[in-house]
Amino acid sequence: MKKIQAIVLVLFLATIIASCGSQLQVTSDYDKAANFTQYKTFALYKSDQMDAISELNSRRITEAIRNEMVKKGFTETETNPDLWVNPVAILKDRTSVSANTNYYGYGGVYRPYYWGTGVGASSTTSYDVYHYKEGSLIIDVIEASSKKLLWQGVGNKEIDAKAKDPDTRIREAVTTIMKSFPPGAAKKS
Repeated sequence: MKKIQAIVLVLFLATIIASCGSQLQVTSDYDKAANFTQYKTFALYKSDQMDAISELNSRRITEAIRNEMVKKGFTETETNPDLWVNPVAILKDRTSVSANTNYYGYGGVYRPYYWGTGVGASSTTSYDVYHYKEGSLIIDVIEASSKKLLWQGVGNKEIDAKAKDPDTRIREAVTTIMKSFPPGAAKKS
């Protein structure tokens, strides 16, 4: 019985730890007046807005976007596309500070020499400072003829370590961000 309880405890802890990891937070927005069924072709916009990341990751992102657009039925063309797809990568250094106050001093209210409330002069506050990088991938879909933004998907994630398999991670992130593009397509399925 103790062995089963130990296994259940280990599985429970593993689930909690796995769920605490930084998840990709995705938002998207689009022009409600746009008729997305009229667009058939696209081209990737080549800009310098991917300089925050390595050239390898930049290529991984553009290839993943290209694959997603083709999977969604669009054809890539360099001449007169209906849509421009513009990826933007942003990395920012962030800091998080949290405070922990111990109102009972060393040992708390149950210490062997407890004679008072323990509140006041014996309280201590410690501060935990956590430095991390926050990464954002923004995918803009622009109508080529009018240069009007039609759809935007944004993925934000705390980056705590170098990705073990960047090819897979980037492809999954782009798929998740572009899940709602084109608007209405997910509802038809």
